[in-house]
Amino acid sequence: MASLFVLAAVLAGVGQTYAQSAVTVNLNSQLQQIDGFGVSQAFGRAAEFRDMLSGAPQQQGLDYLFNTTTGAGLTIIRNRIGSGTTNSDSILPKSPGGPSAAANYSFDDDDRGQVWFSQQAMKYGVKTIYADAWSAPGFMKTNNNENNGGYLCGTPGHSCSSGDWRQAYADFLVQYVKYYSERGIPVTQLGFLNEPDYVTSYSSMQSGANEAASFIPILHATLEKNGLSNVSITCCDAMGWNSQRSITQGLVAAGMEKYLGYITSHMYTGDPNSVIPTKLKTWQTEAADLQSRWCATWYSSGGLCEGMTWASKIHNGIANANLSGYIYWQGVEVNQFQASSYLVASDGKTLTPSGRLWALAMWSRFVRPGAYRVSTSGSVSSTGITAFKNTDGSVVVVFLNSGGSQQNVKVSVSGFTPVTAEAYVTDNTRSVASVAATLSGGAVTASVPSRGMLTVKLTGAAS
Repeated sequence: MASLFVLAAVLAGVGQTYAQSAVTVNLNSQLQQIDGFGVSQAFGRAAEFRDMLSGAPQQQGLDYLFNTTTGAGLTIIRNRIGSGTTNSDSILPKSPGGPSAAANYSFDDDDRGQVWFSQQAMKYGVKTIYADAWSAPGFMKTNNNENNGGYLCGTPGHSCSSGDWRQAYADFLVQYVKYYSERGIPVTQLGFLNEPDYVTSYSSMQSGANEAASFIPILHATLEKNGLSNVSITCCDAMGWNSQRSITQGLVAAGMEKYLGYITSHMYTGDPNSVIPTKLKTWQTEAADLQSRWCATWYSSGGLCEGMTWASKIHNGIANANLSGYIYWQGVEVNQFQASSYLVASDGKTLTPSGRLWALAMWSRFVRPGAYRVSTSGSVSSTGITAFKNTDGSVVVVFLNSGGSQQNVKVSVSGFTPVTAEAYVTDNTRSVASVAATLSGGAVTASVPSRGMLTVKLTGAAS
């Protein structure tokens, strides 16, 4: 009798091991285009990365961010356009005397390390460089200070005795783009606001939809006048998704979509969780854990610093808000173990990647710029699914299992016969680790670890 119970248990285990959930990818149902995933090294972090790390540690830090074999394969960087009162933090630190006066621009060829960081990223093939201003220079604002909010002089309801500075601000932004272009660094996206719904003691500038709408056409015309019509304007990097939704509604009503390329938001007062009504692409341009000490954990208790938490945020943004881009706040920092607002930590010698880095990597290393998200059918218990078709024809399916049990999946692609299949997992013991994937009859089978991720990449016959 005992042997019968053992046999029954074995048979039940076999059934659990091989039970599979079928998922079908539909390449004909195309959703949003993906621009990529990225980081910033703003506020001098780029210079610290360059100057506090050297040799192998510096190279390893760059590899963690941008290498498509050993790192996350990130493809976007976000640089800050400085607005301070020194040459190291602004190309126009002093007022020319008025909005129509000749501006005495200067560039220190460093930009607090961002020139170096941009050049390093480009060596890995990064082509998307987003330059964003936190504020206009103080002399262009109602409070005469780059900090503590204040509005751009000349926007609706915000006149200044010094005059209307909107055109001068547009000239300032375009000159910054030109400086980078002259150094072989093409800025592809340009933003003129950062958290315009938040007043703080560092560089910041207030704006609503009306103020932004009075400036956007001026900036657009100035880019065109300077032969930079290929640079896309973004707006508005609001504090959270709902705030950006409200601003976007006003921009759409004001007819601004024809001038803009992207709607951009942060997640500090609300993650992207639903589609913002606009015909423009949407990006999450700054996201971070600003509460926790440094942690490299993948999963423990669902805390904000954990990789699994960020995998869920990224998945929801892509699947539910139709994001085309996702940017974490900082990439590499040295001796900043009081924070988890970045992805890779260093003590000056050793580098430690976080679970947050590997969460991004499970998409970014495989879903490359220009890919399109496509629909899927079929469901897997406790598991989110996003699928993509890359420009090279490869198909990528990303699974995120929030449950406590492994899930076995069988993936097929409608109208596509895979010739090769690769599979990678991330969980508490593995980081983008290659695992077995069985390809048979045009379908691939693999396992999604509990509280972990599986990314499957399928390639077809060469044309």
